[in-house]
Amino acid sequence: MAAMDGDGWTECSQGHRHWGVHGASGLLVVHHDDGGVPYVLMQKRSLWSHHGGTWGLPGGARDSHEDAVTTALREAREEAALGGEGLRVQGVYLDDHGGWAFETVIAASAELLAAAPANGESDELRWLALPEVAERRLHPGFAASWSDIQGAIKPEIIVLDVANIVGARAEHGWWRDRLGAATRLLHDVSGLRLAHPVLAQWYPRMVAVVEGAARSAPPVPGIQVVAAIGSGDDAIVEVVRQAKPWERVVVVTADRALKERVGALGAETMGPKWLLTQLGA
Repeated sequence: MAAMDGDGWTECSQGHRHWGVHGASGLLVVHHDDGGVPYVLMQKRSLWSHHGGTWGLPGGARDSHEDAVTTALREAREEAALGGEGLRVQGVYLDDHGGWAFETVIAASAELLAAAPANGESDELRWLALPEVAERRLHPGFAASWSDIQGAIKPEIIVLDVANIVGARAEHGWWRDRLGAATRLLHDVSGLRLAHPVLAQWYPRMVAVVEGAARSAPPVPGIQVVAAIGSGDDAIVEVVRQAKPWERVVVVTADRALKERVGALGAETMGPKWLLTQLGA
């Protein structure tokens, strides 16, 4: 394992020539303005580079010791002087060519971060409103996957009705130790890689609402735990109410009345089985 050991040309099973012997990845940074309009940070490739003069993402070859996120952040720093501070990774889109893959790391930014060419691989870095992206002369690989990727750039929040899910999980004796059952569920979910219809890796913002005897559930990495002061349903509705209009919110519950309340606010719902099946429960 060594820095830059991924540099080099390779050929995939489709007969295409690609840069990056271990694959490659790029960083797609998205910012939503106050009106909900998404902006994407795009790179115009230097004329001397492969597919020079086209627009795509800061990115490049993955070293053998790196994962997609590490590579994308490193390449963005090297090509666009863009640090990872203030970015929240939402997921990874996999474009598999058979024996070689490009992974697009989607990350949300709360602001239009300053970015400028930091080496000779970029001629220009520019924030483009979503409708403007398709108007550019795009890198062929990016153009081929853009229709799929743009449908997955919306920030997503999963809200867990913990009491309802614990009840559906029906562990032996869970009603005698609601705190323990809730804590076990949260730890299990924390280590779970949820399935997504488009993304190969999905990192939604997770909010778990606990109530009653489980209100003292401890913090869990990767999950925001909200202790309901009164009704758990009311606390869940408030979490949904506080979401941005452009965020997709999914509430995991089987409670019919709660489904109606959050649905009126624009949230989607999934039953506990959706989550428990992925946990193997």
